Amino acid sequence: MKLQAAVFDMDGLLVDSEPFWQQAQVEVFQNLGVQMKQEDTLETTGLRVDKVVELWFSRQPWQGPSCEEVTASLVTRVEELVAEHKPMMPGVLETLAHCKALNLKLAVASSSPMRLINTTLKALGLEEMFEVVVSAEHLRFGKPHPEVYINAADALGVEPEFCVAFEDSLNGVLAAKAARMKGIVVPEHIVANDPRWAIAEHKLSSLHEVNQQLLTML
Repeated sequence: MKLQAAVFDMDGLLVDSEPFWQQAQVEVFQNLGVQMKQEDTLETTGLRVDKVVELWFSRQPWQGPSCEEVTASLVTRVEELVAEHKPMMPGVLETLAHCKALNLKLAVASSSPMRLINTTLKALGLEEMFEVVVSAEHLRFGKPHPEVYINAADALGVEPEFCVAFEDSLNGVLAAKAARMKGIVVPEHIVANDPRWAIAEHKLSSLHEVNQQLLTML
């Protein structure tokens, strides 16, 4: 089976934004009176931001801003932090170069809102690298549902089984595998020993481990 496309998650994979999401959640939710700590944010890694807000509202309802307003506040705060710090993950440019050398089509499939995706890709200078950029923002279900990955494959004109998905979260890997894609995962080191990563074809400690031989063997 010959690989034809590579589809990339964004947060935590292309951009080291997970600390910013954690910071934004702690700031915004604590201001609403929600009792949470930074480690509590790990539970929702890879979930769409509106679903994160709904989850915390169901546990500790607050007065005042609506869930939609809180979601917008979180996205705005992360946009500010990404634009300021531009934290590209190690090995991104090299991985994209390997994919290009193999003539793979490239896409981004992210749970983040499209405005944040565009802000991030521009901040990193990557906006011209991808033929397709899709968001789960307005889908009925975000990751771990496979729809955003299926949409990316459709937009590329490639069957999902000829795509490899690059992910950092379990929700993301579940979505990619449910879409029938190959999966390469680069998990955060504190959760790297989770046995559930076994559903991916490869688990890496960094995108620096990606090479053309690894891709052609998928």
